[in-house]
Amino acid sequence: MGMTLTQKILAAHAGLDKVEAGQLIEADLDLVLGNDITSPVAIHEMDKMTVDTVFDKDKVALVMDHFIPNKDIKSAEHCKCVREFACRHEITNYFDVGEMGIEHALLPEKGLTVAGDVIIGADSHTCTYGALGAFSTGVGSTDMAAGMATGKAWFKVPSAIKFNLVGKPAKWVSGKDVILHIIGMIGVDGALYKSMEFVGEGIQHLSMDDRFTIANMAIEAGGKNGIFPVDDLAVAYMKEHSMRPYTVYEADEDAVYEEEYTIDLSTLKSTVSFPHLPSNTRVVEDLTEDVVIDQSVIGSCTNGRIDDLRCAAEILKGRKVKKGVRCIVIPATQKIYLEAMEEGLLKIFIEAGAVVSTPTCGPCLGGYMGILAEGERCISTTNRNFVGRMGHVKSEVYLASPAVAAASAVTGKISLPQELGL
Repeated sequence: MGMTLTQKILAAHAGLDKVEAGQLIEADLDLVLGNDITSPVAIHEMDKMTVDTVFDKDKVALVMDHFIPNKDIKSAEHCKCVREFACRHEITNYFDVGEMGIEHALLPEKGLTVAGDVIIGADSHTCTYGALGAFSTGVGSTDMAAGMATGKAWFKVPSAIKFNLVGKPAKWVSGKDVILHIIGMIGVDGALYKSMEFVGEGIQHLSMDDRFTIANMAIEAGGKNGIFPVDDLAVAYMKEHSMRPYTVYEADEDAVYEEEYTIDLSTLKSTVSFPHLPSNTRVVEDLTEDVVIDQSVIGSCTNGRIDDLRCAAEILKGRKVKKGVRCIVIPATQKIYLEAMEEGLLKIFIEAGAVVSTPTCGPCLGGYMGILAEGERCISTTNRNFVGRMGHVKSEVYLASPAVAAASAVTGKISLPQELGL
């Protein structure tokens, strides 16, 4: 009985020839990640341990991104705690104001995540790096502390679900629509503690930004991780961004999968998750009533990359955000911000009546930069739409692609780009 791609990586990092689903292992870590919300808890836990410093100052990444620049005294204190820890332990990969970006866009961009890695992060969307053929997963702050101290983590080897992607998506259909379709199909617990493994010829039609988006939201189906095989596009991305060596693993032909699904990308349509679960999906063109919105957010660790901004700009160019709608655009990193500026995208956003923010997670978790009042609705390219996720418990969040979020900002209701003649 063969191993899946995820199992191959975990076996190698556990020093074992073979692992099986359900097996408990201890694996070596290539990277431990924390942010300004989760790191202080981990730091306080590590302070209780009998260790002098982190296991490897080059293999810990601390990214200040949730409330940066600081929104209040408490967030400032959190960042001060992390800043002092990073200085004390000479952490190489510490990213603060001016250098920071949204962590799950920043780390691949900085070349800190490559194929074959085992990565843990005290943030549930750490599964993003599976787009590059790495095993990456979110953990609690205590596990982050143990990882920083020892360079190791315990795992229960996950079983797997195979998603065979075929066909080529239509114009305006992106990775966000693919993963929303899958979550709507299997539910928020459909892949609970399982590896979501994406294969098939359809992958060639997905950009790296599409793949990051899909892997990012594996957790919204309950997945332990999401992972793609390493192809020429992934190799090119790693060569552009990283000097680190990488290892390409492949699933065995006789690998065991609990379930298998085939998804024809050519048949997918623009999809939106209605409140209050990512699995509550509907195809936009099937909506029978107008869903009026108050706010549109284009950004986050899911959809704040350059492809996403280009898509939104193509729709907003020469158009105006509807009066009464707030459109907030958030480039995911400083590099993406600069690239968008040099390409003229920021000018398009501002002339359309949108605002452009410094990189931050802010509105996604109801932190700042776009909090909703009672009764307000937001269409957002973020990843969660739970009750109160973006503000008041009686507000609503609708998850969508950058194309739908931009078109909706123009019309003031959930809309397709095609409705604007595009």
